[in-house]
Amino acid sequence: MPDASNMNSKQLYLRLLVYVRPYWKMLAASIMLLALLAATEPLFPALIKPLLDEGFTNKEQSFIRWAPLFIIGIFTLKGILSFSSSYASNWVATHVVMDIRNEMFQQLIHLPTSFFDNHSSGSLTSKIAYDVNNVTGAATHVLTTIVRDSLTIIALLSWLLWLDWKLTSITFFLTPFFMLVMRYFNKRMRYLSRENQYSMANLTHLIEQASSSHKVIKMFLGADYENNRFNKANARQRGFAIRSGIASAAVVPITQILTSFSVAAIIALALNGTNASTATAGGFMSFLTALLMLLAPLKRIADINPTLQRGLAAAESAFEILDEAKEIDQGTESLLSLSENISFNNISFSYIESKQKILHNINLQINRGSTVALVGRSGSGKTTLINLLTRFYEPNQGSIKIGEIGIQQLTLNDLRKQISLVSQDVRLFDDTISANVAYGVINPEKQAVIEALKSAYAWEFVKKQPDGIETLIGQDGAKLSGGQRQRIAIARAFYKNSPILILDEATSALDTESERQIQLALEKLMINKTTIVIAHRLSTIENADEIIVMDEGAIKEKGSHKELISKNGLYSHYHQLQFSDI
Repeated sequence: MPDASNMNSKQLYLRLLVYVRPYWKMLAASIMLLALLAATEPLFPALIKPLLDEGFTNKEQSFIRWAPLFIIGIFTLKGILSFSSSYASNWVATHVVMDIRNEMFQQLIHLPTSFFDNHSSGSLTSKIAYDVNNVTGAATHVLTTIVRDSLTIIALLSWLLWLDWKLTSITFFLTPFFMLVMRYFNKRMRYLSRENQYSMANLTHLIEQASSSHKVIKMFLGADYENNRFNKANARQRGFAIRSGIASAAVVPITQILTSFSVAAIIALALNGTNASTATAGGFMSFLTALLMLLAPLKRIADINPTLQRGLAAAESAFEILDEAKEIDQGTESLLSLSENISFNNISFSYIESKQKILHNINLQINRGSTVALVGRSGSGKTTLINLLTRFYEPNQGSIKIGEIGIQQLTLNDLRKQISLVSQDVRLFDDTISANVAYGVINPEKQAVIEALKSAYAWEFVKKQPDGIETLIGQDGAKLSGGQRQRIAIARAFYKNSPILILDEATSALDTESERQIQLALEKLMINKTTIVIAHRLSTIENADEIIVMDEGAIKEKGSHKELISKNGLYSHYHQLQFSDI
């Protein structure tokens, strides 16, 4: 399938119609109703001729009595058909938007970590929440409008041809001019709609960033800076919006001007009496009414182009996400229990957009049930090594194995079932405490949640909450303190109880007393588990079975606390820095 950004309008539209296909019966019903509605359009101008000739001129009494009822009947029938077709079309459109949005979100949560490194959350929010709404125009509104108005034009032209084919033929001379106008504005509107959406996504990103970083903005007096950024982005968005509006607004008057030449010529010729059918006042008014009624469907077809281009730009935006490659998950092996060692074999890694290696030829074995600590300066590659084990990223070189099985041979779900991660970057969801502790589990057992909270020394503050474990904690745990948030994250690891435990500065936000309690709890949790600890505070890892010292993406030292102190190397240097008197 070609990349969405390289698709032409026809390819995009045909791909979009795939989402309409499941609802073809309702769409077909809408189109049938529109066809009936179009068939009623000539009825009113057809009634004008006898109304004037028989009613006003000849005073035919029977016609005079029935004419008002005919008029009411015609417009009642048109109203019923119009409402029914609009409901059916809207029913299809909302289902299409729901399906695309569901598919986009499902795709989003399965995309690799590298994708999120390169796309802001505000931009993604804009694409899924807002851009998709514009798809409805292209998916159903354009189709139904073209069907309805094309059939209406055909019906009215048929009546006009029957009345006076010579006068009617004048309208066909406008067709080449219409085509040229539409071709130009198609390209213009597609470009402007795309850029308008990109600029709106940037606005959403800036708003989301300002909302989540409001404390930093206040403390570092960044309000003016953020205002300036937003004003520039807002002005850019307005620029595209106004240019899009100009292009959209120009289509209709140009169409109407072209049409006016045709109408003027027809009226001039009709007044000279070119045909017996239009020679009478009734015949002429019937012709003129049908001709003027042509303007409305012609205007709607001209108006449909901006809607179509906005819809296609929105579809392009949606398909860009849907066409992204998901996390590589070609594993077929299962790991029922972790009974083997973990080995990193000649691992090297660098980010795709960077030529600089983050890790260089890492060789490391972690024995089952042991505790291994990774220490080193920030940027030395400790967290990157963990990200490779969890397969947030894939190594450029080498392999990671559990026993003799490479982790790429395991399914992602099976691998990640074996691992609990508590990071210094605590992420909680705008949900209850229970849902955060038992995250991913539907209807978790209440007592198991409480036990996990007790193990993490979080129960004391949780039981004082208004609704206990069912208390809502706000976005990213905003209603909790930093230490409380971190203990909820630790409780989540207790609840999952996986055989591999990764602690990335897990106690960094705790006070001294809580940290001692957590250390005792973690010692119990580590029994018969393989634990990897990333720590800057060396006092928390002195009892680790092995300490790995990393620097500039390579392993510089290995050994126990005592062995490394006696070597008087990097670890000893870090230790002296932390415990020297200040």
